[in-house]
Amino acid sequence: MSAEKKSPPNTAREAKKAMILNTGKKSRSPVVIAVIVVIAVTAGLGLFLFPGGDSATSPTAITQTTTDDGQIAYAVSQFDDDQAHHFSFADAASGTAIAYFILKSTDGVIRAAFDACDVCWPEGKGYVQDGTAMVCRNCNRRFESVMVNEVQGGCNPAPLTRTIAGDRVVIRIDDLRKGQGYFNLSKKA
Repeated sequence: MSAEKKSPPNTAREAKKAMILNTGKKSRSPVVIAVIVVIAVTAGLGLFLFPGGDSATSPTAITQTTTDDGQIAYAVSQFDDDQAHHFSFADAASGTAIAYFILKSTDGVIRAAFDACDVCWPEGKGYVQDGTAMVCRNCNRRFESVMVNEVQGGCNPAPLTRTIAGDRVVIRIDDLRKGQGYFNLSKKA
């Protein structure tokens, strides 16, 4: 019985052979890079198609105060930047998040509207500002800022009652609740 002695494997030689024959471990870096590129492009496209949406994306942070008598108040001066500021009110009673926006129109009037309309609300997309107009993210119709709160129905932003009390823009929570039907997407036709 002779014991056959096995020589230790030459790992360098096997690695070189595997590299030449392309049978070694393959680098996954091109796959990882491709996945990262796809994610980055998708995120960028999402921001391009659906910009805005909440006050965090507005150019300046807006502070609000909720009063004991069921009102939400904002300082008038916070809307001097000519930008539409989007907000959401979480209605605990109905479990619905009600979206709305406030802006100072080109005629200097502070206006408010639900981020929905009578026509496109089932799509849940709302409006985005483009210059002096609000644009429906579903049908791309444009509505000049001076028409917000003036025209109702169709694809116009649904008016939201607001008042100016001294240096405050005031919206009653009861008025916000009147728009909850626009945001109950479970009843889409």
